[in-house]
Amino acid sequence: MYQLKQAYDKYTAEDFLVWKLLYQRQRVLLQNMASLEFIEGMEAMHFSDEKIPDFNHVNKVLANTTGWQIEVVPGLIPDKDFFELLANKKFPSSTWLRKLENLDYIEEPDMFHDCFAHMPLLTEQFFVDYLQALSKIALRYIDDALAIELIGRIYWFSVEFGLIQQNNGMRIYGAGILSSSGESIFCLGDKANRLPFNVKEIMEKHYYKDHFQDRYYVINTYKDLFDAIPEIDTLLERALKQIPHEKNINATPLDLKL
Repeated sequence: MYQLKQAYDKYTAEDFLVWKLLYQRQRVLLQNMASLEFIEGMEAMHFSDEKIPDFNHVNKVLANTTGWQIEVVPGLIPDKDFFELLANKKFPSSTWLRKLENLDYIEEPDMFHDCFAHMPLLTEQFFVDYLQALSKIALRYIDDALAIELIGRIYWFSVEFGLIQQNNGMRIYGAGILSSSGESIFCLGDKANRLPFNVKEIMEKHYYKDHFQDRYYVINTYKDLFDAIPEIDTLLERALKQIPHEKNINATPLDLKL
C-alpha cells in the first residue's frame, strides 16, 4: 500500500541507544507482568537490547506462525488504510525511534511501541483473528464517524490497554501498557480499576488519552476476544440506529446507553 521499507542502515547511534535503554527497562519490568504469549512471541523473534529489530526477520517469524506481515508506514495513517491493512493480515509499523529527550513519553507511537509492544503478540492466532475480524467490521462502516469511534473504544481497551487473567496471575497484553513503564506498574496495582471484559460497557463510555486509564478490562483467554465479534457487530448496529446518522460526524466524545 505504502511501498516503504525499513532503511536499517540509516539508524544512528542514538537510535540504537534509545532502543537499548527502552528495551532493557521494559524487558526486566515485564518479565512477571506481561502475558505468557507476549513473552514467548518476543523470544521467538529474538528481540535483544543490542539490535534494533529487522523487519525481514520479524516477517519470517510471523510467516511461520500466523501468516501475518509487517507493513512499513510513515507514522499515523488514515483509519481506512489502517483497517485495510489489518483486514489483510498486515500490521502497520513506523520505523523511526523517539529521541533521548523523549524517552518516557511521545504523543505519536514510534517503532518501539509498534515493534516491541505489538509484534510479539502477532504470533498468537486467536489474537490476530480478532484483529482481522474487528477490522473487517470497521471497513463496513468506514465513513460513519460514530461506528469508527465505537470500534476505536473496543480496540483501545483490548489491543492497547487490555489485561488477561492467566494461571500465573493478572498479566498485560495491551501494547499501550507494555510500552509504558509507569502504566505497566499502575494497571496491576491496588489503585487500578479492573473489570471483566464487557463489550457493552466499553462501547458506552468514551476514553481519554492524557492520563492512566480509569478502567481496564480483563479477558481469560484470547479466544474471548474473537468470540466477542458477533456481539460487537450487533451492538454497533444498535448504536447506529439509536443516534441519527446526521449527528454521527460530531459523535466524539459521546457516552451512550445501549
